[in-house]
Amino acid sequence: MMKLIVDENLLSFKVLEQKIFDYVCELGRQITQQILEAYDTELAESRDKKHYRGKGKRKTCIKTVYGEVEYKRAVYRTKTEQGENAYVYLLDEAMQMDKIGLISTNLAEKIAMTVTESPYRVTAETISNTCGQSISSGGVWNMMQRLGERLDEEEQYAVKEMHADRTQGEKIIPVLFEEMDGIWLHMQDSSHKRMKKQEMKVFTMYEGWDKDQQRRSTLVGKTMLAGMETSRLFHEKREALIEKKYDVDEIQQRILNGDGGSWIKETYDPDAIFQLDRYHVYQEILRKISDRNAQREARNLFEEGKTEKLLEFLLVYADSVETTDEKDKRSRNARELYRYLNNNKVGLLPYQKQGKKIPEPGEGIVYKNMGVQESQNCTVITMRMKHRRMRWSIKGASNMAKVLCCKENKELCHTIEKYTDGLIFNARMNEIMETLSAAKTSKKDGKGNGYVELMRGHVPLIDAAATASRKAFRNAFIR
Repeated sequence: MMKLIVDENLLSFKVLEQKIFDYVCELGRQITQQILEAYDTELAESRDKKHYRGKGKRKTCIKTVYGEVEYKRAVYRTKTEQGENAYVYLLDEAMQMDKIGLISTNLAEKIAMTVTESPYRVTAETISNTCGQSISSGGVWNMMQRLGERLDEEEQYAVKEMHADRTQGEKIIPVLFEEMDGIWLHMQDSSHKRMKKQEMKVFTMYEGWDKDQQRRSTLVGKTMLAGMETSRLFHEKREALIEKKYDVDEIQQRILNGDGGSWIKETYDPDAIFQLDRYHVYQEILRKISDRNAQREARNLFEEGKTEKLLEFLLVYADSVETTDEKDKRSRNARELYRYLNNNKVGLLPYQKQGKKIPEPGEGIVYKNMGVQESQNCTVITMRMKHRRMRWSIKGASNMAKVLCCKENKELCHTIEKYTDGLIFNARMNEIMETLSAAKTSKKDGKGNGYVELMRGHVPLIDAAATASRKAFRNAFIR
């Protein structure tokens, strides 16, 4: 390697950097192959030979941040509880490689964090250009589907625990704020043909606002949930999420903010305070009333909390602009606005003015006006899943939304670790090295090199002058 670099004429740093990167990745792949195969040998020697009958070795490949590592591991024949023959790989089971595929934890984290910001194709190009790993957009998509499916399984398991009265929530809070809204996405079928738009349901819950944050409003205990499920199943998952985190029997008041959609009002708590989302009210006023003065008057009445006068004003305005011209929709639009507000009349006043006593906030928390859902929709879901001519399948949209919410809840890295080999691999690393070293002691006297049998061929820089950089390389790989 060093001779190759020296012999190159006018070698730019960009080329030098790439050559060193490729070389180190190749070295990492060799080390990983040796470790995996040595671990497989350890499992073969310590297995129950009566229960697991060896049937040779099979070649496979695991994707890592430094490229694809090919290695061989033994396959065994065993008996299931029903007495049927089954074939297993002890190495895959021990390292739990069957969770989301043969992808390392580090690579899975990089893929997941990138794909939550960029399309699948861009993610594949980014990973391929910055890691020693070549991956296609289809490979990225497959990994995200597996991860999204795992998250969905967790949600459904939480629902079962809730129905069985085995919830784990212990945190006690006086008030729980809940907000829900829908996001309409462009859809496609399995043949990539355009379908009608469908609504994704999004839920946000929080305990209040951080009292110490003066310049910006920071939500305390924010947790999000999203998916393409039916309203009934979505509300079950929403309630299970709440009961998984909080002791619901100790919550004195729940406050729900929404746009008045029928599915949003399907709440588990009949005593919850409902508040019509202020953003949607202003939006509907602008959409349904074209006259600027009438818009201003409707907004003023709404802001002053004069519910009855607002509804009366809308009827008067509708009568005043009514005409026989079928193309003139001013009166019809005003009456639609009236029906929308009248159907949600109970929520026209903000929760603070609905006459119900709100428990005092906990330490470090303040209560403010609700209406954060639109902002959450934009930053968490919309910026990734809308615009840019994107279309989604129902399953693909739901899986992506679950990963996005998992990231926003700051649980993505932890979840990926659960579904890759990271925990097992780290726990076994020292054991593997010690076993390899001890197995070779009879063949070499003296202190020896713990890695000499692990690597094939000469390791560069060992015999060179011990400069600072070479010492760093030696300390990193040779002990």
